[in-house]
Amino acid sequence: MRTLAKALAALLLLAGCSSPGHRDGGPVTLRFQSLAWQQESVAVNKELVKEWNATHPDVKVEYVQGSWDSVHDQLLTSFEGGEAPDVVHDASDDLADFAYGGYLADLTGLLPARLRSDIPRDSWRTATFGSGVYGVPFLQEPRVLIADADRLRAARVRIPTPAHPWTWAEFRQVAKKLSGPGRYGVAWPLKEPVSATLNLSLSAGGRLFHRGADGRVTVRFTDGDAVVPRTVHDQVAVDRSAPASTLGSGGSDTLPGFFGGRYAMVPLGFSYRQQIVQQAPEGFHWEVLPAPAGAEGLTQGVSPQTLSVAADCPHKKEAVAFIDFLLRPKNMVRLALGDWMLPTGTRALADPALHTTENGWATGTALAARLRPAPAQSVRGYPEWKDKVATPAYQEYYSGAIGLAELRRRLERDGNLVLARYQR
Repeated sequence: MRTLAKALAALLLLAGCSSPGHRDGGPVTLRFQSLAWQQESVAVNKELVKEWNATHPDVKVEYVQGSWDSVHDQLLTSFEGGEAPDVVHDASDDLADFAYGGYLADLTGLLPARLRSDIPRDSWRTATFGSGVYGVPFLQEPRVLIADADRLRAARVRIPTPAHPWTWAEFRQVAKKLSGPGRYGVAWPLKEPVSATLNLSLSAGGRLFHRGADGRVTVRFTDGDAVVPRTVHDQVAVDRSAPASTLGSGGSDTLPGFFGGRYAMVPLGFSYRQQIVQQAPEGFHWEVLPAPAGAEGLTQGVSPQTLSVAADCPHKKEAVAFIDFLLRPKNMVRLALGDWMLPTGTRALADPALHTTENGWATGTALAARLRPAPAQSVRGYPEWKDKVATPAYQEYYSGAIGLAELRRRLERDGNLVLARYQR
């Protein structure tokens, strides 16, 4: 009897320690951590999970709410602790360390042909590290200018279009023309200056990160990399067409001043249109303009939102099948509309709902063909480089505390010291 009791206890212990995704005669359970935060987006994600569960009795998905504010540290902790969600929602510029660290599954041999062919090669590049694919890019957000339509027309400036955008020099002149006592032509919300600067710099030929024949990446600040930073710096410090007070602000912080007539234009991510629709006072007329163009035209970098599978997930095929369901063209359109972003899929992008002039959708979709992987996309050590070197350097340059030469020195010298530790 004593031996039987010990055996039963051991069996109960094993049952208690089994993975929640383990198949014990019942359905597989997958945990899907979503970073959706806007009300419409959260609702769409939960609806799609409910639809999947209603039609897939053998594979149940549990919705887990995550947060963009803490996702990197939260995922790192959960990966190392063996408690990571099976399906991981993140951004492509956050994947490199997880991919190289072995925390994410290589999806190369798991992705269905429909999904592989529907998403363009440039988008797949954002989630490709080495020879593996570690995420499915599905939503992307160009940066645009949100403008006070009445101010622009009162000033009789040329209204840019995707076919005929402003140059960076013309943008600077327009901002000066729109400025006056207590009013500014543009407000730059640069609390997080690195991503905005690097992605917009692609239009001027800036790359900043250069990969050698040996695969090693170094930072090299060229004339193309200087165009956007110099424009922002001069608008603040020379032209006085942009206030220094917004440099430490987030995009949402500038909206009251925009609605109040203090700023005529604000460079923002495409999804901010939702907040503007919700918050703009009655009678306020706004429009979406393309970001300025440089030597490379309207090209700009993006870090798409991605869906990945944890390396420890015991049911990778089922997890990829769920991702494929989420990203069917009609479902991808629903996700894009819910997040006010652009889908990566070509079939979804062609949906008429994304080509209406209302709320600037047509301007955004016209930019889709010019979106490229963000410069730092596959750079190991980028999060540390951004936090410890680039963010303080750009912030000090934009505020006037340092000059362009010192900005270049810090990005190259200090930045390469950081990156070298990740490339030994």
